[in-house]
Amino acid sequence: MALTRRKFLATTTAAAALTPLASLARPDFVAKPGFSLKLLATNWGFDGSYDAFCAKAKAAGYDGIEVWLPGEKERPMLMEAVAKHGLEYGFLCGSGEADFAKHFTQFEKMLRDGVALKPLYFNCHSGRDWFDFEQGKRFVELGLEVSKSSGVPVYHETHRGRLMFAAQITRKYLEAYPGLRLTLDVSHWTNVHESLLEDQAETMKFALARTEHIHARIGHQEGPQVNDPRAPEWKSAVDAHFAWWDTVVKRKASEGQPMTILTEFGPPTYLPTVPYTFQPLADQWDVNVFMMKTLRERYRP
Repeated sequence: MALTRRKFLATTTAAAALTPLASLARPDFVAKPGFSLKLLATNWGFDGSYDAFCAKAKAAGYDGIEVWLPGEKERPMLMEAVAKHGLEYGFLCGSGEADFAKHFTQFEKMLRDGVALKPLYFNCHSGRDWFDFEQGKRFVELGLEVSKSSGVPVYHETHRGRLMFAAQITRKYLEAYPGLRLTLDVSHWTNVHESLLEDQAETMKFALARTEHIHARIGHQEGPQVNDPRAPEWKSAVDAHFAWWDTVVKRKASEGQPMTILTEFGPPTYLPTVPYTFQPLADQWDVNVFMMKTLRERYRP
């Protein structure tokens, strides 16, 4: 009998009982006053209005959302939606321009425009991976200046195609700028380095000490996203990612600082699909909600 998409998804949902996450013990940590855990939803792959997205995120149990800073005409709709549904929000900022001058101008405008909306943070897709170190320094310096003047934290994401695309490159920026803080999406690095970073333990330690925000997606040696983190074949990747996240959360808890985490499993084709059909191998929203609930239980104070 042919395996229909509905039957396939039902089968994978039932198989969630085999999840490798079930074998992970909750980390032992002491949360000082000031520590809080805020879990955010992504609208990446969501086909609907801000209001519909916020309603769905709130109903699922999220504390907030992370979205690209909207254009001026759309900003009132976003702000109305988050207020209506009682959600907090962080903004993504970046540019796709290949020309450095145009890219930097767009990037700076987004940061400075977004300050007025008082987000939890800015998560930056900073620069392009071919920009040289001197060009890259301008993004870091701008972020430090905006953060200081506005009080809104500015984080730079460890993202393929951007300045922080590789572990050893990111370390150079961290060493040059003690105030630089990261959004850790380590799934990109597992893909870039084709490893679980076993041979870069010191650099990972350096990066984890400067991480303030996490994008909780699980990558592997040959890609930035496993098809379903509940599948037992991904146990080694799951274990590695949770060990990195545990390190960050334990530090933030010991410092009495708030912790924000975005569940960011993406849609097709980031989410692998069945050949010839374009059918996803898992349900993106279901996976992200599963991750949100797992992280909330794991890191609750």
